[in-house]
Amino acid sequence: MIKEIFQKKKPLICYFMAGYPSVKDSIETAQALIDSGADILEVGVPFSDPVADGTTIQVAHEKAVKDGITPINVFEITKEIKEKNPNVPLIAMTYYNPIFVFGEENFCKLAKENGIDGFIVPDLPPEESEDFKKIANKHGLELVFLLAPTSNENRVRLIGSLTDSFIYYVSLTGITGERETLPWEELRNKVKEIKELTGKYVAVGFGVSKKEHTQQLSKIADGVIVGSAIVKLQGKKDSEGMKNLVKELKEGFTE
Repeated sequence: MIKEIFQKKKPLICYFMAGYPSVKDSIETAQALIDSGADILEVGVPFSDPVADGTTIQVAHEKAVKDGITPINVFEITKEIKEKNPNVPLIAMTYYNPIFVFGEENFCKLAKENGIDGFIVPDLPPEESEDFKKIANKHGLELVFLLAPTSNENRVRLIGSLTDSFIYYVSLTGITGERETLPWEELRNKVKEIKELTGKYVAVGFGVSKKEHTQQLSKIADGVIVGSAIVKLQGKKDSEGMKNLVKELKEGFTE
């Protein structure tokens, strides 16, 4: 399902935190994102030590964890979203610990039964991912791996051989968060290199927050990922702000 979206268009992939600031609010957030043009949703699974995330998303993790949101709650949320939006892929962004606690087989089975189409696991080293990838793929789930600006050619080829539909390219070193500008020339060169080495679609995330970003990135990459800018509005329960942001970001794709 994820690959089909990339074959049809350059998708806008929107991240939101499940269970934040409440279960009901997060379901409403997901629907608002879809209604205003999100093509794929990246579903944050709350975790106590989200090392790859910046302050905005860390706060969302902390609040959801404090409120007792578990992967089971996340799956209840994704099931409801999927029932209303069967054609929108849902990718769970989860750290490996919850998968380990549930057991890889059980976690994948539950995820698939509740509307998840794939996983991003930022702290799962590709060298140690073979067993989990086999189990995920067996259940019809895809794995999406991340590449950073510091990745060398061998790393790029390894990730290309493991990732299923697309590679998540991190636009800059560091953690997630909104940025005023991005290193356009470096991005252009790196994305071109990754595509040539792997033959996979490349979506760019980290720092994306406004129309000017999607205008540039849609010329460079196969998809664009936005997270912190959405989660900031999610925390304020600003549904209209989220809708306006997504519409604005989508406008950048056509200009």
